[in-house]
Amino acid sequence: MTSPEDALQQTRATYEEHVRTCRQCHVDTVPCAVSKHLLRAYNNARRGQMRAAQATR
Repeated sequence: MTSPEDALQQTRATYEEHVRTCRQCHVDTVPCAVSKHLLRAYNNARRGQMRAAQATR
């Protein structure tokens, strides 16, 4: 089972890899729909981790 930190790093790595390899994101410098979705998933994971950390205080 993956930890929340691992999931966060995995979503970030997936997003960054996509931006590097996607022709539209790389050449046009305009994020494609997939890039927007991956960034949203990363931001949601980050927010979830931050909420969990605040709840344990």
